[in-house]
Amino acid sequence: MSLAIIGFLGGLITGISPCILPVLPVIFLTGGAQSARSGTGDGSVSRWRPYLVVLGLMTSFTLVTLLGSLALGALGLPQGVIRWVGIALLALIGLGLLVPAFERLLEKPFTWLPQREVSNRRNGFAVGLALGTVFVPCAGPVLAAIIVAGSTGRIGPETVVLTIAFAVGVAIPLLLFALAGRGVIERIRAFRRRERGLRIAAGVAMLALAVGLVLDVPAALQRLVPDYTSTLQQQLAEDEGVQDALDLGGIVTDENRDLDQCTNGADELESCGTAPSIRGIEQWLNTPGGAPVDLESLRGEVVLIDFWAYSCINCQRSIPHVVAWDAAYRDAGLRVIGVHSPEYAFEKDAANVQAGADAFGISYPVALDNDLATWTNYRNRYWPAHYLIDADGTVRHISFGEGNYAATERMIRELLVDADPAVALPDPTAVDDRTPVDPDRTPETFLGWTKDVNYAGATPYTGGTARFALPDEQPRDTFALEGTWTIETQFATPAEAPATIRLAYSASEVRIVLAGEGSITARVDGGAPEEIAVSGTPRSYELRSGDAAEGEIEVTVDPGVEVYSFTFG
Repeated sequence: MSLAIIGFLGGLITGISPCILPVLPVIFLTGGAQSARSGTGDGSVSRWRPYLVVLGLMTSFTLVTLLGSLALGALGLPQGVIRWVGIALLALIGLGLLVPAFERLLEKPFTWLPQREVSNRRNGFAVGLALGTVFVPCAGPVLAAIIVAGSTGRIGPETVVLTIAFAVGVAIPLLLFALAGRGVIERIRAFRRRERGLRIAAGVAMLALAVGLVLDVPAALQRLVPDYTSTLQQQLAEDEGVQDALDLGGIVTDENRDLDQCTNGADELESCGTAPSIRGIEQWLNTPGGAPVDLESLRGEVVLIDFWAYSCINCQRSIPHVVAWDAAYRDAGLRVIGVHSPEYAFEKDAANVQAGADAFGISYPVALDNDLATWTNYRNRYWPAHYLIDADGTVRHISFGEGNYAATERMIRELLVDADPAVALPDPTAVDDRTPVDPDRTPETFLGWTKDVNYAGATPYTGGTARFALPDEQPRDTFALEGTWTIETQFATPAEAPATIRLAYSASEVRIVLAGEGSITARVDGGAPEEIAVSGTPRSYELRSGDAAEGEIEVTVDPGVEVYSFTFG
């Protein structure tokens, strides 16, 4: 019952999230508008059509999520096959809506349904089946647990209950939208006798969705629309009861259960079972033709897997060590794989990740783990995290967070010698360890309204545009705004000039994550103002470095610049 409730709530949140937007026109037209009473009295309209469209979507989504990866793996087919089949079906059904004779031909395989006549006019189940194969809801904690269970074959009664409950939760908002669409059409007299026009509009919508999926337009649309449900998803993910029920970040399977035998940051090599597979990757960077990397193919070589995110300050201090290890030991048999598991929505964009990788000098393969499938498969919880794998494919060392670099490099060298006793190793790398040692430093500070935890102003910090004023006294480890600002889910941007942020910090290094076009002017501890030009995708800019200290930084921000967060070292 607990899993059913959790699954239903996770699905309900997803069902009202921005990731639903791409399918809404099709749901509205095929599920809602086409089931409206035409006024002809010929009984040709099925009043069950909205329910059948949504039922078809639930059915195919559930089967694809639970069994798709297993079926494709057993057949030796690439994971993208189901999606492309779904896109093709959408295009074919869209054409069928435009050409009725073609439609009847397409729906012949579904004659087993208990209707006297099966045609798109009366039955939307086939439409729902096609939608379910391409339906990609936002990756929240519930869906992450379902995906991992399905992809690893850990499918039991609990997983089925969780998946069905999730599908029902998603379906309810979609069904309400379809029924609302039918109501709108029935109330507008001009539409009631234009059944052919509604069919054509539905066909055009389905063809547009198919073309948009090929061009990845829905993903771009989702990145543009603020995720107004992220707070609900976060609350669900952080609830201890939910974590216990789903074992989030630690779903134990036969593939990863032996990872518990490794001690975080150990000084000596350990044996922690065969390395879990890299799965659910949306795209590969820095490989020939974007080809995926399979751990099985790297047997005989030492592998280092680095979980990272390009705007994460902890990762930015760790990456120089990983890049140096790759350069020093690649010829000796080390293979580094960067698994990019995003924290922000903008970190899911391949172009942004590629720009970040280029800026850090990363030339080794990078896997875009946008659904956190590999992250969850490794039961990982940290940025950065290093998993060292020997030539036999066994995990021998795990290190979470920053630091422990000297020990990790020593174990890399040891495994390289074990793999090839005749190997000639270069001298150890000499990269400064910049891991912060100040336990009192200011925590990472986000300016999006969904993650705000240390705002010090009087004006409520909520989504939308408002005027802010700096407080007379500001506590340490807080920020405050002055001027008119628009607060989005993941960043804040000035609505007009002038606009200022005041930050009370305790740290040796202060950085700010910015995007957009314009500039900022920073005054650190009352010193001379420094202007920083801002252009392009989100990245980190340095405001201060030196000895640990407490102070204040005032940042004047141009309209057009997006401020995501402050990070500290």
